[in-house]
Amino acid sequence: MNKITFVLVLLTAIVAVIAPFCLESSDVLGQTHYYSSLSPLKKFSSYEELKTFIKASSRVRPYFYQESSRGGSLLSATFSGESRSTLKNLWGLKSNAPVVDVPSYSKTNIQVEGVDEADVIKTDGEYIYLISGKNVTIVKAYPAEEAEILFQIELNGTLKGTFINGDKLVVFEETYINGTLTRIKVYNVSGRENPDLKRDYFTDGNYFNSRMIGDYVYVVINYGARLVEDEVALPKFYSNRGVEEIDTSEIYYSDVPDYSYTFTTIVAVNVQNDEEEPTHESILLGAARGVYVSLNNIYITFPEGEMTLIYRIHIEGSEIDYVASGRVLGYVLNQFSMDEYLDYFRIATTTGNVARSWEQATSKNHVYILDMNLRVVGRLEDLAPGETIHSARFMGNRCYLVTFRKIDPLFVIDLETPDEPRVLGKLKIPGYSDYLHPYDENHIIGVGKETVAAEQGDFSWYQGVKISLFDVSDVENPEEIDKYEIGDRGTDSPVLKDHKAFLFDKSKNLLVLPVLVAEIDEEKYSNGVPPNRRGDYVWQGAYVFDISLDEGLVLKGGITHLDDDADLMKSGYYFSSSYSVKRSLYIDNVLYTISDKKIKMNSLETLDEINEVELP
Repeated sequence: MNKITFVLVLLTAIVAVIAPFCLESSDVLGQTHYYSSLSPLKKFSSYEELKTFIKASSRVRPYFYQESSRGGSLLSATFSGESRSTLKNLWGLKSNAPVVDVPSYSKTNIQVEGVDEADVIKTDGEYIYLISGKNVTIVKAYPAEEAEILFQIELNGTLKGTFINGDKLVVFEETYINGTLTRIKVYNVSGRENPDLKRDYFTDGNYFNSRMIGDYVYVVINYGARLVEDEVALPKFYSNRGVEEIDTSEIYYSDVPDYSYTFTTIVAVNVQNDEEEPTHESILLGAARGVYVSLNNIYITFPEGEMTLIYRIHIEGSEIDYVASGRVLGYVLNQFSMDEYLDYFRIATTTGNVARSWEQATSKNHVYILDMNLRVVGRLEDLAPGETIHSARFMGNRCYLVTFRKIDPLFVIDLETPDEPRVLGKLKIPGYSDYLHPYDENHIIGVGKETVAAEQGDFSWYQGVKISLFDVSDVENPEEIDKYEIGDRGTDSPVLKDHKAFLFDKSKNLLVLPVLVAEIDEEKYSNGVPPNRRGDYVWQGAYVFDISLDEGLVLKGGITHLDDDADLMKSGYYFSSSYSVKRSLYIDNVLYTISDKKIKMNSLETLDEINEVELP
């Protein structure tokens, strides 16, 4: 074989090896991006194979308990410490409430219709179930004039969220007993004054996320892979029926290296059928960083350097089946950066970093469209160089992205042709939106911060909270048709980080946001207020707006739970109060605002106070 033939054979062999892993590539600004298909997840054939796999990675550090987790259990198989007998009726009320027709009421602000998300507040239109500290309080909320506390469930751990499903209340609690465990508690609350604990299910690891579809709750739990006395500490599942250690042959894994391997376990619980045992599937990878859930699939994302790994798990009732793996460039901001639509999975990501100068900034933003096998079929890359994604929202065949550095570009992106996504138009205005919410198919509400461009440097100083109403009917020329700014620099709202604090109802022209207002005394600045100055806190509560296309954003008023300005810490840097409004909801024509210590009821029409309930 001559040298030329040898080289050709060698190149052919290299291409044959590389080709299956490179779906496509593009030369963008001199940089080639490769989209690698991930090999399907495998299952371990034995415990010894699992142990060898973990020990082979020098990046997994041994961890030592005083007791071997393989030889013994971390918990007793019987859990009587919080039995039903310890749930006391603190107010001694009898269960003789009359049957009431359930009025219209608001539900938790969720991403996907039919896929409920756990929250600290839930209502069924007659009762409110709320988490405050280590307690779950059940309040008779309707009618508002007769509102009262019915029962308080006292717990010991950290409460992560709750669901209400008919007469079943689901509570997620993290507790520590020789390690962190996630507890899934299901109460029968048909007698609201005396809840009955029906199921108490434990799993090793930290609560990460959850959803409820129909009668099934799906919980994602992370449990760090570790060696205990030279043995693998496998996740265990505890119930009144005993202790179950996960079967090694049922654990999925990938050869993708990671700094800290983690068992990510999905648990399915039928909350209506107490006799049906929970089911579960576990994957050994890095710690999960993002979750998006449709009616039929759970997508879990894991960071891998500049890439994001995506795994699709099909769910149907108690069935949990891993089906596909994929990988895209960049990292994901939050769940709203992902979406499933017409058998395609869409995801928006950011690569690189933002710096004070354009020359040093390396950030770029991308949108990828994948099929159900999680193969990239379409891509739109290198949007807004030097900026990062602040919010994203997928709506049908459109994607709306807000990126920011010095001004706020709102991108309107067409996804109708999956293999050819394209920018239709963009709007550049001061400020940015951290959360986007559909008003209707042609209008979007944005909640974020107003900004003032710095005189020097390629950045802006954020100011007060800004609510925007965007018209995107002319896709090439999106328009901000109205805006409302609250307070000065230092003003904040939970909505900027948690969409569940956002209350909107188009039919009622209603928009409600909890807000902490900071204001600057302009008299202290004879030469004008510098844009980097923060205000002092002057108010906390719920801002209530009328919102419509005809009138835009009109402030109706504010509702606070603070009785005295002395409750506010006016340092301009820190505020904390158990009377801080964190959620709002409506039942019939009454607006309920909720803090850790109080529920207030006000008329939706006039905002006149109707009643209030102090929480213990």
